Amino acid sequence: MMFIVGLTGGIGSGKSAAAAQFSALGATVVNADIVARDVVEPGTQALQRIAEHFGEDYLLEDGSLDRAKLRSKVFADEKERIWLEQLTHPLIGMRIFELLNAELREDEAPYRILESPLLMETAQKDLTDRLLLIDVSEATQITRTMARDNNSEAQVKAIIAAQMPREEKRKLADDIVDNNGTLEELQRAILTMHDKYLNLSKTHDK
Repeated sequence: MMFIVGLTGGIGSGKSAAAAQFSALGATVVNADIVARDVVEPGTQALQRIAEHFGEDYLLEDGSLDRAKLRSKVFADEKERIWLEQLTHPLIGMRIFELLNAELREDEAPYRILESPLLMETAQKDLTDRLLLIDVSEATQITRTMARDNNSEAQVKAIIAAQMPREEKRKLADDIVDNNGTLEELQRAILTMHDKYLNLSKTHDK
């Protein structure tokens, strides 16, 4: 089995920038959010079942899922949220597993990254051998997210409050990268992690 590193971090932590650096170093990055979108693309059975269950008005004119409308629906109705999760979560999990364990290419690093904002909160962590947390202070989260998403401070604080507390994530993590500094500092830290995971992958399953 492939050596898998789970990559996570709170909103505004720089998780995506870290993933991009791992990718630049030759590691395949599987993004759980992208997989979650892919399993309900037009033409999939999952999207057909969603349309049958919720109604055709949950589809956009191009036949794709109206994500905003569905999100509002399931957040307001726990039974509907559970129904949707029971449909999509197994599909997401199977697809992630397939991508993480696909045959290794010659030009690819011998480990893979699972990037997910909810890695520690879900069963996705069970697919990994090691957990890497990109960590920043709450003040940094607020500043970066307000600048990036044009959200108010209150909105960002509400998002942070809904996520697993930072200290809990730090306790669960095997590795922690502090990203309160510059992009260049983050890239140097990821290079160090890359070398570490190259060495760990050599002894994995041996």
